[in-house]
Amino acid sequence: MIRPNYLKEGATVAIVSTARKISKKELIPAITILKKWGLKVVLGTSIEAEQHQFAGNDELRTSDFQTMLDHPQIDAIWCARGGYGTVRIIDLLDFSNFKNHPKWIIGYSDVTVLHAHLHQLGIETLHAQMPLSIETKSDATINSIKETLFGEKYEIRIPSEKNNSNGNASGQLIGGNLSILYSLCGSPSALNTKGKILFIEDLDEYLYHIDRMLQNLKRNGMFDQLEGLIVGGMTQMHDNEIPFGKSSEEIILSICSEYNFPIAFNFPAGHVDDNRVLIMGRIVDLEVSDNEVNLSFKE
Repeated sequence: MIRPNYLKEGATVAIVSTARKISKKELIPAITILKKWGLKVVLGTSIEAEQHQFAGNDELRTSDFQTMLDHPQIDAIWCARGGYGTVRIIDLLDFSNFKNHPKWIIGYSDVTVLHAHLHQLGIETLHAQMPLSIETKSDATINSIKETLFGEKYEIRIPSEKNNSNGNASGQLIGGNLSILYSLCGSPSALNTKGKILFIEDLDEYLYHIDRMLQNLKRNGMFDQLEGLIVGGMTQMHDNEIPFGKSSEEIILSICSEYNFPIAFNFPAGHVDDNRVLIMGRIVDLEVSDNEVNLSFKE
């Protein structure tokens, strides 16, 4: 995998929105953090732009992101927020120059489209908290962004969960938002999971939707030669008046029961207060034991 250059003081971070609209006021806490780290900030034309729920129309958002991809003085691109909209522009973007001059793309949720697509191009990305509401997240969330952007040694250690499946695994880390991964199946951005460690998380979904999406991933062979599974926040799940009968964890365990890879639940990533960075495309070691889960990233 191609690894973008780590940042140094004086580097420039562009903030753009590939999905929903956002105001400059909502970005103030994130801009303050970046400047505290000694970084410069450039706001894209999609910031403050508006077309219904989007940060401007598809053409504006495409042009804005393309400009930042190709701009030689932009060292990283931080997607301002999620929602919906990135998939509408992914096939309009030209990554030919970016492949020769890669830079860190940062975000999560709807930005899973970019993580998956850039993984196909062999470029590492950062699954991380976005500027929106960053001031409400844990210190570990914010520190993990700085540590990874500046190339510091990085790992995640957390207590183990009772439903975890123990074991050790190594491989490239891939994945993101389950709903987005589901929607990418059959497209040029669909992930090849063979020999890799898959991360999934989701927000505001019905439990039967979770089952349906995971059944689709299974039918697409995404669990067949998987090395390990990391499950982040399955946040604000819903059920019907007639219950589905299983929690999100129970659904995952049932679908993965025929496989023999480690599974780590409640990992601090996704739509949760403690949303730590995952370096997508990086070779990682995953250790799941009765007492602890350790995810270490190769340098």
